[in-house]
Amino acid sequence: MLVHTLHPWTLSPSRAAAIQERLRDEVVLHGAPRRVRVVAGADVSFEEDGFVVAGVVALDWPSLEVLEEACVRRRARFPYVPGLLSFREAPPLLAAFARLRAEPDLVVLDGQGTAHPRRFGLACHLGLLLDVPTIGCAKSLLVGEHGALGRARGSRAPLVHHGEVVGAALRTRDDVAPVYVSPGHRIGLASSCAWVLRLCRGVRLPETTRRAHGFVTRVARRNGA
Repeated sequence: MLVHTLHPWTLSPSRAAAIQERLRDEVVLHGAPRRVRVVAGADVSFEEDGFVVAGVVALDWPSLEVLEEACVRRRARFPYVPGLLSFREAPPLLAAFARLRAEPDLVVLDGQGTAHPRRFGLACHLGLLLDVPTIGCAKSLLVGEHGALGRARGSRAPLVHHGEVVGAALRTRDDVAPVYVSPGHRIGLASSCAWVLRLCRGVRLPETTRRAHGFVTRVARRNGA
């Protein structure tokens, strides 16, 4: 699939933060995919030798059968800097996406979208680079606070940071810990939550995340990670 070029990847952390500040104004935080036939999930695994394995799994919607898997293994080029993880993870993920023959209509990422200090997490970054609707669905909270939410599946509470709603805490299964959903690009918060619920089949995490994590774990094990 086509990957857009928005900036160089060899850059300092301060320059990367400035790029986040600039690009966040280009993120579209409304709407929803018009027709979904393929959904995709992605994950990365960092190895001790400085290499990263990045994998993408494309799934048929609504059956969620695996259509295609693609992965790359390459050296990480950007240091680990909190708030700038997309500059470390996006290049290998983009290389994996470029190998897909299937064109995803929706991408769900194990990470943040707008629930980010500069409102530009991995889901926003990849959404602009791929120009597809993207959702961030994280297992842990990065920024913001939320009130109480009900115990039942589908209960949610706004995630607020500096007075701004940046996402939602969403319970995807009765009596389990919530996930943290935030739009990435070309989708709104309500639609993001609705899609995450559709993709959770009796477990806490979306099938996109579960399948991508399993795929990357298998590849990393074959490489001796």
